[in-house]
Amino acid sequence: MIHVLIVEDDPMVAEFNKLYLEQIEGFTFVSSVTTAKEALRLIEQKRIDLILLDIYMPSMNGLELLTEIRKLNKAIDVVIISAANDKGSIERALRNGAVDYLIKPFEFERFQQALTRYRNDKLKMAKHERFNQADLDHLIKQEGQPPSTEQRTLPKGLTKHTLKAIWETILEMKDRPFTTEELGHHVGISRVSIRKYLAFLNEIGVVDEENVYGSVGRPLNQYNYNPSKSKLITYYL
Repeated sequence: MIHVLIVEDDPMVAEFNKLYLEQIEGFTFVSSVTTAKEALRLIEQKRIDLILLDIYMPSMNGLELLTEIRKLNKAIDVVIISAANDKGSIERALRNGAVDYLIKPFEFERFQQALTRYRNDKLKMAKHERFNQADLDHLIKQEGQPPSTEQRTLPKGLTKHTLKAIWETILEMKDRPFTTEELGHHVGISRVSIRKYLAFLNEIGVVDEENVYGSVGRPLNQYNYNPSKSKLITYYL
């Protein structure tokens, strides 16, 4: 489980963030605090893996807190959740290692996308002690980076015609998670074939995969459309 601290001085926003967090598998809520001082105290006392951090706070703001966290040299990641939409704040947050930046107000789907991607990247990282270049490139998935000419060839067994049909169906379901079975039913091809296409779409980053754990049985694989990478599909259609 990923242990999460919410740092937000607006109690209503903090409560919404907590409710959103509790709807996503793989995360556990540790605490919610309203000041950077409280956050630094909890970081020393409890296990914190991820901080959902506001910027506009009294005394020490969120960007200053992020700088202090980096000085502690702790393995803590930060997702900024703030109304600050100016270039300077965004650049400073990203330079200091924020893994994502959500501008208020935002929809649950964007919140879910940020945390799902973060969780999936953590799981991928945990599978390796050392990386080859291909594995590392797959993990990093540079934002918006077009594939090279050599990389634009579909894997063996996949066709542009079927890929186009699958992608059009995914666009119809882009506002919610979907399963292999559901997609295969809509497109009219077997689950085995659908899995091959979804593996490819996940590899290039246009869909994100997550494991959803129910009360019994094996985890269910669900997929989410990734709007920030969706343009990469045009290189294969």
